[in-house]
Amino acid sequence: MLTVNGDGAVVERQLAGGELACPSCGGVLGGWGSAAERVVRVLAGGVRLRPRRSRCRECGATHVLLPAWCLLRRADAAAVIGAALEAAAGGGGHRRIAGLLGRPASTVRGWMRRFAGRAEPVRAFFTVLLARTAPDPVMPAGVAGPVAAAVSAIAGAAAAVAARWPRVGAVPVWSAASAASGGLLLAPGWPPAGRNAS
Repeated sequence: MLTVNGDGAVVERQLAGGELACPSCGGVLGGWGSAAERVVRVLAGGVRLRPRRSRCRECGATHVLLPAWCLLRRADAAAVIGAALEAAAGGGGHRRIAGLLGRPASTVRGWMRRFAGRAEPVRAFFTVLLARTAPDPVMPAGVAGPVAAAVSAIAGAAAAVAARWPRVGAVPVWSAASAASGGLLLAPGWPPAGRNAS
């Protein structure tokens, strides 16, 4: 799985031009059909998504090209999950947040538990990304609690990316978080110990 631009035409151009590298071996990826269609829930309804698949010309491995606004194995868009995490960082409980987002309380509780269980490594990962990206980094202000600190570091890193590459345009915070984590923000084992943010 590889996170890519959400614009299908851009992804097709990158595949045709050999601009996408295999996450397994670094070889060049080429187009190789599509993954199964699914519905990804956004704040206002759902979006039908049929992710592009690719195949490495070197090692032959296949990869699903997941738009950066999605997270691996999640039915909700990164922005929906991010809104829940921001509300949790502000002190909201899972039932109240679930009611605001129109999601099951058990789903929101799962997001919050998974994120809280790795809040410190996530904070460290995005703080390093911020420090490496910004020419004169402004570290996130001290906040109460590990979840709030991790959410603050994610927002700081996203702002640093937008400032460093202004031609890319404004990238939503949670799409940037998904891209930086390779879509694995809530996946088991992320961030792995010793992984750098480069």
